Amino acid sequence: MSPLVLSVVLALVSAVAYAAAAIVQERVAASAAGPRYAPLRRPAWWGAVLLNGVGAALHVAALAYGPLSLVQPLGALTIVFALPMAALFVGRGAGRRAWHGALMATAGLAGLLSLTTGADARSPGDADRWLLTGAASGAVGLLFAGAHLVARSPLRSVLLATAAGVSFGAASVFTKAVAGEWTPEAPLAEWTALLVLSAFAVAGLLLSQASYRGAGLAAPLATLTVVNPVVAAAVGVTLFGEGFRYGTAGAVAALICGAVAAGGLVELTLDRMAPAPGAPPPPRRAGAGRGRRGSDGDAARPEIGQGVDVGAVTGARADLEVEMRSRAVAGRP
Repeated sequence: MSPLVLSVVLALVSAVAYAAAAIVQERVAASAAGPRYAPLRRPAWWGAVLLNGVGAALHVAALAYGPLSLVQPLGALTIVFALPMAALFVGRGAGRRAWHGALMATAGLAGLLSLTTGADARSPGDADRWLLTGAASGAVGLLFAGAHLVARSPLRSVLLATAAGVSFGAASVFTKAVAGEWTPEAPLAEWTALLVLSAFAVAGLLLSQASYRGAGLAAPLATLTVVNPVVAAAVGVTLFGEGFRYGTAGAVAALICGAVAAGGLVELTLDRMAPAPGAPPPPRRAGAGRGRRGSDGDAARPEIGQGVDVGAVTGARADLEVEMRSRAVAGRP
C-alpha cells in the first residue's frame, strides 16, 4: 500500500471514530440522569473519550503519511458518516433538510481546508501564544455565557458546540507549535504550551458533551466539525503567516466556501428549532399580564377578575352564561 493510500485510509477511519464518539456522546446526553458536562460515572462516556483519542491518533498518523491538503478535508466527512451510522445503530434518522445542511457544511469546510497552506509559516512566539490563549479563552467564555442566556435548547447547544470548536481549534494550534519545537534533548521545554493545550482539549470535550443535550446529533456535530479547523486556519493566517493557495483568487474562494459552510450550519440549526410535523403546541406559561405577551410569544390570556366569553353551551339550556368575578388570591383583594 502506497503512503498516499494509507494516509487516505487512516483519515477515513479517523472520521469514523470521531463520528462514533459523537453518537455515543449524544446518547449519553439524551438521558436525563447524570451531569451535563462530565458524566464521569457513565461507562459509555468514557468509551466516547477513548474513541475521540483513537480518532485523534489516527488523524496524526494520516498526517505523517499524507499531505495536509488531503487529510484535513477528509476529516470534514465526520458529519457525513455520523448521520447514517446514527440511523443504523441507534435508530436516530435525519430528515432531508438535515442532510442538506450537513452536506453544505462538509463541502464548504472541505473546500476551505483544501485552499489553506502552511507554506512559509513562522513559528509562534511567546507573545503570539499568550495572545491566542487570551483571545480563545475570552471567546469561549462569551459563548458559554451566551449559551446560558438563550431560551431555545437547539440554539444553546449550537453556542456550546461553537465554544467547543474554538477550544479544540486553539488546542490544535498549540499541538502544532509543540510538535514543531519539541526535541528529544529537552522533552519538557514546552511544558507551558502542553498545559494550555491540555486545558483547551479538556474544555472542548466537556463543552461538546453538553452541546448534545436537547439538540440531537447533526447540528452540534456539524458546528464542532466546522468551527474547529476554521479557527485553526484563521489563527494560522492571522498570527503565523500562513495563507491561501492561488493568491487573491484563493482568498475569495475561501470566503465563498466559508459562507457555504456557515449556511449549512444555519440550516441545521433551523431544522432543529422547527417544530416537528404534528407536534402539539408548546404549553402556555401562567401569569401573562392583560394585553401583553409572554416571553415565549403566547398571546395574553384572561386572568382572575377578567370576563371570559365561552359562548353558547350545547344542550337544553342554550342561554347558560358563565361569569368570573374577582376573588381574593393569596391574601390579596
